[in-house]
Amino acid sequence: MSELSLLVHLAGEAALLLWGLHMVQSGVERAFGGRLQAMLGRAMAGPGRALLAGLGVTAALQSSTATALMIAGFASAGAVALVPALAAMLGANVGTALIVQLLSFDASWLSPLLILLGVVAFRKSSRTQIRDIGRAGIGLGLMLLALHLMVGTLAPVESSPAFARVLAELADHPVIVLLLAALIAWAAHSSIAGVLFVASLAGSGVLGTEAALAMVAGANLGSAINPLLQSGRPGDRARLRLPVGNLLNRVLGCVLVIAFLPTVAAWMTALDAAPVRLVANAHLAFNLATSLLFLPLLRPLAWALQRLLPDRPELDEAAPRYLDARATEVPSVAMANAQREVLRIADVLERMLDASARAFDAEDRDAAKALADMDDVVDRLHRAVLAYLAAIPAEGLGEVDTRRLSEIQSFAIALEHAADVLTRDVARHATKRVRRGVVLASEDRKDLTELHEALREQLRLAVAVFMVEDAEAARRLVRAKEELRGTEREAARRAALAAPLPLGEPGATPGFVLDAIRDLRRVGGHLAAVAHPLLERRGELLSSRLAPTAEG
Repeated sequence: MSELSLLVHLAGEAALLLWGLHMVQSGVERAFGGRLQAMLGRAMAGPGRALLAGLGVTAALQSSTATALMIAGFASAGAVALVPALAAMLGANVGTALIVQLLSFDASWLSPLLILLGVVAFRKSSRTQIRDIGRAGIGLGLMLLALHLMVGTLAPVESSPAFARVLAELADHPVIVLLLAALIAWAAHSSIAGVLFVASLAGSGVLGTEAALAMVAGANLGSAINPLLQSGRPGDRARLRLPVGNLLNRVLGCVLVIAFLPTVAAWMTALDAAPVRLVANAHLAFNLATSLLFLPLLRPLAWALQRLLPDRPELDEAAPRYLDARATEVPSVAMANAQREVLRIADVLERMLDASARAFDAEDRDAAKALADMDDVVDRLHRAVLAYLAAIPAEGLGEVDTRRLSEIQSFAIALEHAADVLTRDVARHATKRVRRGVVLASEDRKDLTELHEALREQLRLAVAVFMVEDAEAARRLVRAKEELRGTEREAARRAALAAPLPLGEPGATPGFVLDAIRDLRRVGGHLAAVAHPLLERRGELLSSRLAPTAEG
């Protein structure tokens, strides 16, 4: 086989390996992405549980990079402390090593079976989740096939005198082969692919023991670079804490391997001298050793990272904080980012309700301007969220993720519409009261105060429905919408019965108060809309409010 033919074969087989890895990740992500992320979030209470959670999620996704993006999202949002986040990354690293252990056994016979079963599940099943699992099975089969082909392609290289001389030279420079493996793993976005490539070289007799061990350490180093490069916006140093901590773990492991390379080579050879198994065992030993070494040091490490990489002051409230464009390749992570940004919109809307209430209760001529400024923030965040969600590749979404994406879009739109009503309509009525010098009757002030408080409660219920699909909160939200209708009717009845008084006199009920009450009820309608999809799925919402008639 000529040198050019050899390179083409190896490049094609490496591409097949990476494509198989991509199919496994996308299949699992579509089938279980949301649940995997929820499991990871729930398990981040302490370092021990976080480590096991990181291991489990990585074993499912077959990518510590994807897990790192999920964990970084939780940490940057303040949803999880840095110590358990670092522990989860240690678990993710061990998870990749366990995957390599499984793939290092001779399972070439399993490849056609996995591809066959995967194709049948993908083509014949009507259930989306089964199709996605079939996709992951095809990917795993392609990975095994690629490894088998690599071993066959590299077999003639073992007898090449020229290649033997090159490797002999490299064997005396372990740092060079370590950096070469780091480059391969970085380019592949996967330590699994890098280590499996090293295993193929070692299995063909192309690599010696010490060179193979140095390359294993390098593959682990390279896989820690991608999360660092994908960690967020320039200047946001706090988001670098987790990937920097993980990179320090990898660098220390590499230093120890190079420093004690002959001793490590003797230990690994004594454990299992078969080249492929030696590489797999070394990868597992590297990650177990670095995890055990770092686990007691996580608290001082977190303290140091927080001092070296402090939180960035937010100068522009309307600037998105969590919409990391690089995370869109992992849909569940991207949607979690969008979800956190939507919660910021909800916080701004709650402040708008507070400002609106003050505008009716005090001589505040700046209320309209304050509401307009906050509405600008809502508008900019709303546009940013919708553009971010549109950038998530549709082909990477399963049925559950597609529904969740639609729910995030709908809630963001509902919040933006509610903010528009407060700014365009309710603020106009408040400004009219101040401009005319109207003193509101006690009943009118009471109605407006209670309405604003009811809307604050509705907003909190809407967030609960949006975040955790709380059915009881959804029912209360719909009932609260109907209660607002009753408040409007009572205010209209009182206005109709009241004795006519000069405008501006205490006790007069000007028409703009009724208009304000109607507009506040519209705000409640937008908030209640978030409950409808959940109640419809549960069969608890009527398709029409019309009473049945004799005609049907």
